[in-house]
This record gives sequence, C-alpha cells and structure tokens, in this order.
Amino acid sequence: MLDIKWIRENAAALDDALNKRGADPVSAELIALDEKRRSLVQSMQDMQTRRNAASKEIGQAMAQKDQERAEKLKSEVAELKTTLPAIEEEERQATAALNDALARLPNIPLDEVPVGADENDNVEVRVSGTKPEFDFAPKEHFELGEALGGMDFATAAKMSGARFAMLKGGVARLERALGQFMLDVHTQEHGYTEVQPPLLVRDEAAYGTDKLPKFGEDLFRTTDGRWLIPTAEVPLTYTVANDILDQSALPIRMTALTACFRSEAGSAGRDTRGYLRQHQFYKVEMVSITDDQTSMEEHERMTKCAETILEKLGLHFRTVVLCTGDMGFGARKTYDIEVWLPGQGAYREISSCSVCGDFQARRMNARYRVEGEKELRFVHTLNGSGVAVGRALIAIMENYQNADGTIRVPDVLKPYMGGIDVIGA
Repeated sequence: MLDIKWIRENAAALDDALNKRGADPVSAELIALDEKRRSLVQSMQDMQTRRNAASKEIGQAMAQKDQERAEKLKSEVAELKTTLPAIEEEERQATAALNDALARLPNIPLDEVPVGADENDNVEVRVSGTKPEFDFAPKEHFELGEALGGMDFATAAKMSGARFAMLKGGVARLERALGQFMLDVHTQEHGYTEVQPPLLVRDEAAYGTDKLPKFGEDLFRTTDGRWLIPTAEVPLTYTVANDILDQSALPIRMTALTACFRSEAGSAGRDTRGYLRQHQFYKVEMVSITDDQTSMEEHERMTKCAETILEKLGLHFRTVVLCTGDMGFGARKTYDIEVWLPGQGAYREISSCSVCGDFQARRMNARYRVEGEKELRFVHTLNGSGVAVGRALIAIMENYQNADGTIRVPDVLKPYMGGIDVIGA
C-alpha cells in the first residue's frame, strides 16, 4: 500500500507511474477522498472540543446562577451528542473508502525498470548454459509423461476436473526429489531457514501480502472463510505482521516447499494441456525481510539463488527484467527466470523474484527499529520462486529425454532417487 502523505506530495509522480503500468491516473480522486476524510476528522475534533468546553461552561453558569445560559449550553451539548455519532460514522465510511482505493493501487516501479506494455517489452539481462541438441524430434512433457505412465490427466479430471494431474511412479518420485533438492540447496548453501507454514490463511494475511482485495477471484476460499495459499509468500511474509524488529535481526531469510492453489481465473484457454498451469502445484518459495538500505542488494542475491538451482540441474535459461506493463501488482522490480523447453521450442517462466519495498509492510504494519533513532521504519519485503517444482519437472523431462521416451536423471538428483539413473515405463 502506498502512503497517502506521499501521494499528496507527489501526485504527478504517482500518475506518471500508473501511466507506465498502463493504468489510469487516480491522484486527484485519492486526494479528494483524503480531503473529505480530513475534513470530517477536523469536524469531529472541533465538535468534541466544543462539547467539552460547553460542559465546563455549564458548571460555571450554574455556579453563577445563570439558569438561562446553563439551559442553552445544555441544549447545545445535547445537540452535539446527537450529531457527533453521525459524523463519526461518516468519517469511518470515508476512511474505509480511502483505504479500499489505496489497497487497489499497484506499487510504484523503480526508475530503472524498462517501460513497456507487456511481456514483449521485457529486457533480457543474461543467458546461462546452452540449448540441448537432439538427433530426434523432442517431445513435450505430457507426451513423455503419459507414455511412461507417469502423468495421468484423465483420472485426475475424473475426480477433480480440468487443470489437475496425478503423477505416478518414477515421475512422481522425480518431482519429490526436485523439491527436496531445492530445499537442501537453499538451506545448506544459501542461508535460508526452512519453514513449514499453514496452507490456509485468514483475510488479514491475504490482505497484508497484497492478494486481497484485488485478486480474490484468483484464490480458492474455504467454507469457513479462510483462503488456500496461492504461494508460500503469503504465510512466510506475514510472519512479521505487526512486529517491531531490531535492525540487527535483519535480513530474515525463509524458504518453504508447499502445495499452492490458484483458480487461474484469468488464464482461460492458456496452457490447457499438460502440467504447466495447474490449480494445485508445488513450489519452493524464498522470502526475505530486510531494511530499506539493503533490499536491492538482496534482490540480486535472491535471483542468483534461484538461478543456481537451474545451473545445478544443467538447464539452459535466461533471466529477464520485467517491464512496467508486465510487472506484478506489489513489485517495484521483478526478474523472471525463463527455462528452455525443447518440446515446446520456447522459454517459459520458472521463477519470478520481486522486491516490493515497503508496499506490503505498510499493509501489515511491519516495522523495524534503527539504533539511535526514535522513529520506526517499515521493513522491505522480497519474494521469489526457488523454483516452481512442477515446471522444473517439465524442464527435466523435456531436456533429459531420450529417443525411446525415457528420462535421464540429472546427477544432482540421483541421491534423492534411490540410485535410479533413468525413468522408464
């Protein structure tokens, strides 16, 4: 959430940033809402001050035996007591309207973020590895998986509908191996603390991590009002909600391997076949909580941690910085890592690492204390996929396929596979 004080002082900068994101200017509307709220607050304060003063004047009038004046003052106090609740309710509604408008406002892109409309305007910053060469036509993962008996979409659809899959045998074990491998690298080599968070969260957690109110239709809600997490970013980031941390405790680095749940409401007709876009999937998430001085450095570090996973797996990938029109709602800057899928003959996103500044922290009221300073500061939050396990499975299947449809196991995964070198039917 953006600071209304900053918006009042930087209205043109806000509208310019929204224009870069492809959104309409709203500074005038927000300032008008804030003016209304401020006017009502001032009216409340004036009425409360006058009510208190009149109450004292009643005592003075009574002491002076000025009954007429005392009665007028009593009538004035009675009228104020009647009017004040209505003003208070109007102020509550005005504050709620302002907060709702602010909650739907995206973050401000950093100046260094390229301006663009969509993914076609993203900028490649580096490439790692080389594309594999085949002496046969490489197949897509679902062709390989179904032929091996390791991917069963029909049975999953029978019980759950579209965008679900059932993994079996060596393919299921390969996905499990990938998740464990990623966790081990991030905890043992990258200094992240492993967390196993709840998969259900309340409104406050979804709101605090900018998933509500804007993206409610993309989430699954339970009958008791909780939300299934779309990513472990939500519970990991919310661990510091309403906390006041010492700067010396930062950065806090957490990682988790969890199931994730997304309705894919805006993805009708996209990637309908295969395992690429599912309602339920596994992902290893990285979250960092930093101070305002080191968040950009942490962003580069986090992205490198995700890249290291793909390097160890021997996968070819590229890293791009997202343009303003393709960037996520809460991000100030985002790197996407796109892995090469030879079956598709295309790069596909496998990790997205974002620095959010204090955007989420303001919603969660997460702050830290700098030694020697009286005023508290908001923490900065970062999140990144480290990486999407299902998409890594797809990448391994397509990049390590053999002409006979079997799948070679990368060396780094063999300790997790019980000595299996090749996944066959």
